[in-house]
Amino acid sequence: MDEGPESVLERGHLTSHCQLVETNSGLVLIDTGFGLQEVADPHSRISEFFLGMLKPDFREEMTAIRQIERLGYDPRDVQHIILTHLDFDHAGGLDDFPWAKVHMLQEERDSALQQKTWLDRQRYRPQQWSTQKNWKVYRPGEGENWFGFNKVHELEGVSSEIALIPLIGHTHGHCGVAMQAEGKWLFNTGDAYFFHEEMNVEHPHCTPGLEFYQLMMEKDHKARVWNQQRLRDLKKSHGDRVEIFCSHDVVEFERLAGRSAQIPASEIVGRDPLQGQRNLFI
Repeated sequence: MDEGPESVLERGHLTSHCQLVETNSGLVLIDTGFGLQEVADPHSRISEFFLGMLKPDFREEMTAIRQIERLGYDPRDVQHIILTHLDFDHAGGLDDFPWAKVHMLQEERDSALQQKTWLDRQRYRPQQWSTQKNWKVYRPGEGENWFGFNKVHELEGVSSEIALIPLIGHTHGHCGVAMQAEGKWLFNTGDAYFFHEEMNVEHPHCTPGLEFYQLMMEKDHKARVWNQQRLRDLKKSHGDRVEIFCSHDVVEFERLAGRSAQIPASEIVGRDPLQGQRNLFI
């Protein structure tokens, strides 16, 4: 699906990464990726359709909870999880943090619970949702503004330096998550786009495989395309203040993380928590 393989017969390589953020109110995890139960028994957790299409590489050492442990943290310090959306590859690790409060848009929760279509039943997996009692949902705030984007009201118990930004299209309640770090904003746009060249402000383009995948998965085509253009406009106008990235692009991940996407964070930074950083890609 991406530009990496030398032949169309070879499989591409995508990431499905998370962010670990150190705040005054504890650790915040942005998306959870796949969890321990996906590693142990993927066929009970993920649809055969997506297992066959994507062939995920399930490695216990790459799960969020194992990387957090090896970084020297107590996983119970993860007090909050912010979800860009509830797709199986973003919410699989929720069950590994049953004590954490989970933040998302109300429309995302409602749409996922309805299971209206066959594809909904493949992408939204109730098997991953044992923590529903901890879910906190929001509606987009009125009158609040972040670089021209609406945002929800302040997340309950979460630092005001982290903002939930609706980016509807991929799903009905899809969001990005923006956080202040080292004098600028890091803007995790989730699945608002999939390929780094889609954010090329002059000549945006996407590989055919990833474009097909986005079309297949989208809930609102007009909104998705509109939000991609808004992100390009944001990059053009405020690229010095906002770093934009998505969940699945290997090039972006490796640039931000400073390591291969094949290597757990703990193998690079050892057991010194974040090495003085507030944000880590895992």
